[in-house]
Amino acid sequence: MTFLLRLLPDRFTTALVVVVLLATFVPAHGRFASLWGDATAVAIALLFFLHGARLSRQAVMAGMLHWRLHLTVVVFTFVAFPLLGLAFAQLPEAVLPSGLALGVIYLCCLPSTVQSSIAFTSIAGGNVAAAVCSASASSLFGVALTPLLVSLLMHAQGGGVTLEQIQAIVTQILLPFAVGQLVHPWVGAWALRNKKVLSVFDRGSILMVVYGAFSEAVIHGLWHQLTPEATAALVAVCGLLLAILLAATTVTARRLGFDRADEITIVFCGSKKSLAAGVPMANILFPAASVGMIVLPLMIFHQIQLMVCAVLARRYAAKGEAAAAE
Repeated sequence: MTFLLRLLPDRFTTALVVVVLLATFVPAHGRFASLWGDATAVAIALLFFLHGARLSRQAVMAGMLHWRLHLTVVVFTFVAFPLLGLAFAQLPEAVLPSGLALGVIYLCCLPSTVQSSIAFTSIAGGNVAAAVCSASASSLFGVALTPLLVSLLMHAQGGGVTLEQIQAIVTQILLPFAVGQLVHPWVGAWALRNKKVLSVFDRGSILMVVYGAFSEAVIHGLWHQLTPEATAALVAVCGLLLAILLAATTVTARRLGFDRADEITIVFCGSKKSLAAGVPMANILFPAASVGMIVLPLMIFHQIQLMVCAVLARRYAAKGEAAAAE
């Protein structure tokens, strides 16, 4: 029973499901949808400003000393993941519809998570300091690398990034993030003291994007396009993608001679993707009518990675306790 309880969705995932249901039955349209879109754009800018303000430059600089570990995580996050996403996108249309295939590619272009990567590394007994640096650096690199990867990989699939989208990325993501970094010496401590309150804002802004995106998608017939078979295929693809990355990061860490603590950090930081960064970016990078379909793989992958990594972290911790007792 305890094991089953651990697999239940967390509160935020439950909130995401509720928002999707709300958008399904009461979608935003007309003037309200326009106002909601404007408010969401402001929320996204504030979200990335806060990310910039909270990110400690000292931690990132200190972490650069362990460059082999960080380079390994970056290669998995921004090279191995995108290549796998491109491979899965070649599945037949009857198995994985093109909209979901683009969503899988987009998922694979995103940076790693920050909070959960650090939390799972801590639970498992890994190198927490390195996890802080790797996850933070991944988030920082993702601001620039994710749009670039999306443009390169999705161009081959009929997508890409337009000049207007690049402008939106600069004004809604890069500029607020840079301003946040500039004011970090003055507001960084305040942001850390109030991280629980700011976390509510983070999640609230994501829920705003999800509601707007799914409202637009529902109006354009999302649930008529998404069959039960396609949904099952998507869940299978997300699960297989995570399994491949977990196995690859584990084997690579051991082959490269990393110790147990560093292996744990590489596994948890190199196999995960950020919902917090992915949903707001999707709202900027893609047409409103397609955002709902594109972020669906990310939402499913997010829940799978939380459930699997929670179990994996506890197994690492149990093995570490057993080894210490011998």
